[in-house]
Amino acid sequence: MGQSLVIQYTHIVFSTKNREKLILPSIEAELFDYLGGVCNEMDCQSLIVGGHLDHVHILCKLSKNVALAKLLEQIKSNSSKWIKTIDSQFSNFFWQDGYGAFSVSRGHVDIVTKYIGNQHAHHCDVTFKNEFLGILKKNDVEYDERHIWD
Repeated sequence: MGQSLVIQYTHIVFSTKNREKLILPSIEAELFDYLGGVCNEMDCQSLIVGGHLDHVHILCKLSKNVALAKLLEQIKSNSSKWIKTIDSQFSNFFWQDGYGAFSVSRGHVDIVTKYIGNQHAHHCDVTFKNEFLGILKKNDVEYDERHIWD
């Protein structure tokens, strides 16, 4: 086959360092737009970006030409530098080192989109920690909880 044809929907989840509640309502929309813009610049079409206070979710189409680790490196480093220019209260803003990334079938894109769009209501009842552990279990990801929250 002379052509590489790829469509890979990816649900990415990561938190602020030490899960500090730094994603304030006053900057949330602008931050989410920025994160989606970095994805788009890397040819990884952003479908939705959402989250709540201490973490974000990104649903994107991962480009066949971009390694997932490189995408996350760019998203985190660029947004961390950018947010520090917004206000001095964000001078110590950092993302955690790790992340979760989960493939999403085309048939589940709408479900994941609604899930990400409903983060504020979702987190009235569920902590990020319990949410993330639930995502790992749902996707049969083996993990050592001692190292997830470093």
